[in-house]
Amino acid sequence: MVISGLRGITASTIGTVLVSAGVLAGTAVTWIVQQDVTPRLADVLLPLVACAALLFRRRHPVPVLVAVTAACGLYYPFAALDGPLFLAVLVALYTAADLGHLNAAITVAAVGLLMMGYGEVSGPNRHLDDSEFLLLAGWMVASVAIGGVTRNRHAYMEEARRRMAEAERTREEEALRRAVEERLRIARELHDVIGHNLSLINVQAGAALHRIKERPEQAEPALAAIKETSKEALRELRATLGVLRQVDEESPVAPAPSLARVHELIERTGLTVRTELEGEARDLPAEVDLAAVRIVQEALTNVSRHSGGTAARVAIRYGDEDVTVQIDNGMSDDATAHDAEAPAGQEPGGFGIKGMRERVTALGGSFEAGPRPGGGFRVSARIPTRPVSS
Repeated sequence: MVISGLRGITASTIGTVLVSAGVLAGTAVTWIVQQDVTPRLADVLLPLVACAALLFRRRHPVPVLVAVTAACGLYYPFAALDGPLFLAVLVALYTAADLGHLNAAITVAAVGLLMMGYGEVSGPNRHLDDSEFLLLAGWMVASVAIGGVTRNRHAYMEEARRRMAEAERTREEEALRRAVEERLRIARELHDVIGHNLSLINVQAGAALHRIKERPEQAEPALAAIKETSKEALRELRATLGVLRQVDEESPVAPAPSLARVHELIERTGLTVRTELEGEARDLPAEVDLAAVRIVQEALTNVSRHSGGTAARVAIRYGDEDVTVQIDNGMSDDATAHDAEAPAGQEPGGFGIKGMRERVTALGGSFEAGPRPGGGFRVSARIPTRPVSS
């Protein structure tokens, strides 16, 4: 940490300077007070050595601790003045514990106390009484303890910052994943809505053009189908864009696509479709119902777009825990070859089959699409009607 206004000077350096100034000032005051005492070399040299060592306490905490403690251990027996050099030892003990060298700080403090106690007991004179010795021992223990607490607090704060950064990163990744999933869902919806209806319009327009040239009186049904299909396409497109804008300018009056009204979808295709129903029809979860009807819609669109014939079969089976839809048609050899020659990395059938597979997989179901052994093409999807366990 850098103190504001003192560029390049850290709080640690300022603290070291203040402690050193206190030690040297205290030594000078002691000299002034004890005028009858003649200072020795140790009175000047050892405080300077200890204070100079404190400047490196953040880089080399353990060597500095040993050096300061040794200087203090030599100071009090051999110096004439009784200066406050002990403050340097407390600072060195705190720094070592704060920087993670707790065992070294405890060891040096214990050895220092033992040597101090031995010197007081074995020496001819007592420099400290029992209360002063306990007070100094308490200060040493407190310095080590405070350093350890500060170290733990720093570690806790660092872990908290790391977890906050990880949580933020996870939230960003989750938001990105949801955005990608939503974009893919919207792409599938737009593909199914626009692709299906435009394909029908294209087929009906071709039929109308052919009939206008040969039998003008038969072109009216095809043109009516184009009008109805384009109207339906615009309605579904407006509904989709309204959801994207989060603005309900006008609530859709037409019901949502559903397997229960699959006959309406089949009628708009202009194909000859045989519908087979197995099991008892029932209401399905909204996402399952929509996925099933979109698969039928896309499969019939592919029949209109690629198939040489105009017939197809739609089989719907309601099971106890799933619903299965299967669409068969008699595709021509050219259409099959077209699918087989899809670009590398893209499934046959372009984005239609890929989108159908993604819908079914997202709901925990199974999907198959490919040529039938007897000719033609088959699309089959089984979708669970119960939530998939996470």
